[in-house]
Amino acid sequence: MASAKSGGITEPPNGELWRHAHNAPPQPVAEDAYPWHLNNRNKRGIALDLKSSSARQVLEKLVKWADVLIVNTPHPARARLKLEYADVVPWNPRLIYADVTGFGEKGPDADLPGFDITSYWARSGLLSMTRDAGAPPTWPVAGSGDHATAVGLYSAIVTALYRRERTGEGAHVTTSLLAEGVWSASVSIQAALCDAKFFGLHDRKNPANAAMNVYRAADDTWFVLVVTSDKLEAVAIAIGRPDLLTDPRFSDPAKLMANMPQLALILDGVFSARPMEHWYKVFNGVHVTFGAVRGPQEVINDPQLLANGIIVPLEGAGGKLTSTISSPIQVHGVAKVSAKRAPKIGEHNEEILHQLGFSATEIDGLRANGAIPKAKEHAV
Repeated sequence: MASAKSGGITEPPNGELWRHAHNAPPQPVAEDAYPWHLNNRNKRGIALDLKSSSARQVLEKLVKWADVLIVNTPHPARARLKLEYADVVPWNPRLIYADVTGFGEKGPDADLPGFDITSYWARSGLLSMTRDAGAPPTWPVAGSGDHATAVGLYSAIVTALYRRERTGEGAHVTTSLLAEGVWSASVSIQAALCDAKFFGLHDRKNPANAAMNVYRAADDTWFVLVVTSDKLEAVAIAIGRPDLLTDPRFSDPAKLMANMPQLALILDGVFSARPMEHWYKVFNGVHVTFGAVRGPQEVINDPQLLANGIIVPLEGAGGKLTSTISSPIQVHGVAKVSAKRAPKIGEHNEEILHQLGFSATEIDGLRANGAIPKAKEHAV
């Protein structure tokens, strides 16, 4: 659960799951809690046991104080905790209540818990399409659906805040991992809605279109090539194969589809003869869209990331966490706040509770009742 005024996260006393994901294969393993700092930098954090009866008074003051309350607890648990919109909006009618679920608010699976791997990737159809012919579904990149969904929820929150500025009214906004996954796959899902003819899973040796395929350069760099029809002649000449333009196997549209495997095989031979640096110059010379396939260790050294502020310094996290990834949104003329480490468990409990109007005696009472952790050294 998160509240937004100066940006904060409320987590259970034993910590939120992302604090420990750096030690949970198949996630890349590290000594530093990199997922936690990535997702929660620049936030204040409090630890609050919502199952404690005393926590209700803290929640009420938080809601009265906040502009935005983000809740991702599954609805059955949310109902037990009295965290539903109807439960909290009487405290603050101007509140923007932002609700994110795995599978949506209605339907037979509305109450199921969901991770991005299950809801965003598998259920949406994305996972069935992001593989080659003959290969089983793979394990997707963890967090990618979460982050895409977060940007979608952000847009709903900002829209609701804009509406509130005009009307004075709060709002209940929502999205789901499933909805965002279907939106990401929407070109293909829309095709299914109109009974389009699908070509099946991609097979680079037998592609639907050899001009839009994946090839490998001499230095073992794989790259994605997208040659539109208006660029075919220029590309054929640039790669030293103008004969392909008059070859009856490919120049005759009726035969081209049947001979796509042969064309892909020829292009395989052409591209595997020279390194990626050569093809980079060739493709740029004819203004063709292409992209070398990079691994994470290569991506972090891409000069485009530094030039565009995609990777930025991270202050205070310690260990090897000296930089992080910026949000993908930039407003020109408005500088982003510099990235600082994420909070330790319950680090800002007293600060925030005092800000909400709790006295030192009342805070001691919350500790005694188990609503907040007992005073001790904050855990990472």
